[in-house]
Amino acid sequence: MAGDSLDKLMYSFVVEDVLKGLFIYVPPGYVACVYDLGRGVLKKVLTPGLHLKIPFWQKAKLFNTQTLEYSINRNFNPSNERAMGDIPIAAVTQDGKRVSAEGTILLRLDVHQIPSIWQTIGEDFVAKIVRPTIRSRVRMVFSRFDYTDIIGPKRDAVEMELKNELERIFYARGIYVENILLSEIGSINDK
Repeated sequence: MAGDSLDKLMYSFVVEDVLKGLFIYVPPGYVACVYDLGRGVLKKVLTPGLHLKIPFWQKAKLFNTQTLEYSINRNFNPSNERAMGDIPIAAVTQDGKRVSAEGTILLRLDVHQIPSIWQTIGEDFVAKIVRPTIRSRVRMVFSRFDYTDIIGPKRDAVEMELKNELERIFYARGIYVENILLSEIGSINDK
């Protein structure tokens, strides 16, 4: 009886740890990076499909290569640092008005630079790079325009300048900026 349960335990160990550790399934819209104990993060990414890896020696991490929606709105929960988004960003316009910006920024990771992102920045690239850069660039770009221009005739120029500023910083790090969509610019009244 005791031998029977030991056999089941060993069988369970083989199935769970060895066989499942032998394969990496990469779904559509993702790539996998592999960390090898001997060579570090491998430069080659694994595209969608089923791949082999060495159990116990290699660890795989999935990365989303689809368009990522970085939403800036008041419903965002800032307690999750890795979440793609932010609370409304406060800025001061060229004419001294305090404003709050909401919108969406569409980003995508460069497939070929994902191993470098994982190696140099880590899994929490949103908290380390994306969020602080977006906050800084929104404030900087808004300071170049008057409030009436931001909410009116130059809104598309603001979005384009913001896209150019973000691309300048993100592109070298393997992050593409697909589009900037400002949805609401509100005035903040100081008390």
